[in-house]
Amino acid sequence: MSQAPAGMDEAAHEAEPAQFQLLKQRRFAPFFWTQFAGAGNDNVFKTAFTAMVTYQAARFGIADPDSIVFYIAAVFIIPFVLLSATAGQLADKYEKSGLIRMVKNLEIGIMLMGGAGFIMHSVPLLFAGVLMMGVHSTIFGPVKYAYLPQHLRQDELTGGNGLIEMGTFVSILIGTIAGNELAAHGDAGALWAAAACIMIAVLGRIASGFVPRSESAQPDLPINWNPLSETWRNLVLAKQNRAVFLSLLGISWLWFFGATFLTSFFPFASKVLGGDPNVVNLLLGLFSVGIGLGSVMCERLSGKKIEIGLVPFGSIGMSVFAIDLYFASRHLTGGGQIAGIGPFLQTGAHWRVLADLFLLAMFGGFYSVPLYALIQSRCEPSHRARIIAANNILNAVFMIASSLLALFLLSQHFTIPELFLVTGVLNAIVAAYIYGLVPEFLMRFLAWLLIHSVYRVRTIDAQRIPHQGAAVLVCNHVSFVDAVVVMAESPRPLRFVMDHSIFKIPILSFIFRTGRAIPIASARDDPALLERAYDEIAHALDEGDLVCLFPE
Repeated sequence: MSQAPAGMDEAAHEAEPAQFQLLKQRRFAPFFWTQFAGAGNDNVFKTAFTAMVTYQAARFGIADPDSIVFYIAAVFIIPFVLLSATAGQLADKYEKSGLIRMVKNLEIGIMLMGGAGFIMHSVPLLFAGVLMMGVHSTIFGPVKYAYLPQHLRQDELTGGNGLIEMGTFVSILIGTIAGNELAAHGDAGALWAAAACIMIAVLGRIASGFVPRSESAQPDLPINWNPLSETWRNLVLAKQNRAVFLSLLGISWLWFFGATFLTSFFPFASKVLGGDPNVVNLLLGLFSVGIGLGSVMCERLSGKKIEIGLVPFGSIGMSVFAIDLYFASRHLTGGGQIAGIGPFLQTGAHWRVLADLFLLAMFGGFYSVPLYALIQSRCEPSHRARIIAANNILNAVFMIASSLLALFLLSQHFTIPELFLVTGVLNAIVAAYIYGLVPEFLMRFLAWLLIHSVYRVRTIDAQRIPHQGAAVLVCNHVSFVDAVVVMAESPRPLRFVMDHSIFKIPILSFIFRTGRAIPIASARDDPALLERAYDEIAHALDEGDLVCLFPE
């Protein structure tokens, strides 16, 4: 590894496939497009259903169309709570490509039923379709995140997860807009919505036929059909690794944060910004593109490794721009309806609102992708899918909590901008709490910040560092920041053994202490400290840690 001052040209990159090259490879591309089609179909179906019963309530026999969106969301999320534990077991027990194809076959059947519901204007059939699509997504979720580590190298996990996150949000955007457009055409719209959902399901099934085989992680796993006991067991498994468990909570918090904004777009656009449905599409589009861009940028910012230092970076941006969104919109009254995006963009204050939404979403991408990659890399392969399933349950609970908090605050006469302010402040509090419990996140962030603001670093042969198990890393000592450089570039946490005088350097001492560095002294300076250091090194290696020594 070499280092040079910022601004100096980097040496030629290693001859490795770029992030987007994965989209040309069978181990990734068919899976990506299968996931893309499924996420899009969810949203075409739900959005078309919501829009039709909202604007054609009499035709569907709906007396209270304003509340239908909440019922649709609730019905879709019920399977995540009840079936995620079972889905995680299935994904660990059975070969994954066959499971994926089974789920996509199920999707075709669901869309045939849902299509009949559109054509017949049958609310029960449409609700049954929403419920079954929730089942479809519940089963697919653990497979999705357990599949990637089986087919991507460690240095590809961040890039692969970034592409999946980007594809998911772009697909959600396209599906939502398409669902709205299809619903606006009356009886013809119902027919077109039915045809679109069936066609997307068939395309997803075709793509799934090319997904490569993924061997079972634990073929002899006995299935526990009790969702409560199995969920608890999965959470206990996750808690065995504190960083993994808190990463699960961190991801669930992102769903809380994101759900608050996404569900507020309609009233925010209408009552605060004074915009029509086209403005809602603009807000949703910016949000989706922002989080997609942040997700794909993670690979470049992390140097193709799992860089959890990006997580605090992301959470800081999320809070900053959520709070600024309050200040940007608190004086807007929404007086008069602005028809179309062009007139909306003629107001200067609206540009700041759009910038805040885009940037908080982009930082959300920085926040989420490393957490997913960390969970995938540090979970035992034998129960990786079950831990992802437990995460899906936590996500559902946090999303419900988000809705309840929003309803409570709005009932207390909070405005939508004030809701954004509360969410931004809560995000800062939650982040500080998590980073206090697991200082590794904050430590890696400080090291990443130092390296990317002062140095340009090129890493060579990082694959020689084993991904797990005890090992000793021996480095030459050139400067006082060498430990920080090595820490920032290592794909896994390090236990440094360092001279006690360096260990006490201000500011850097905090990083070394939170990283559980081992101070050492010579027998002449402090024989007791030397003995304690030997014992601590032996204990660290017994625990399977990576220990770094500077021989001199």
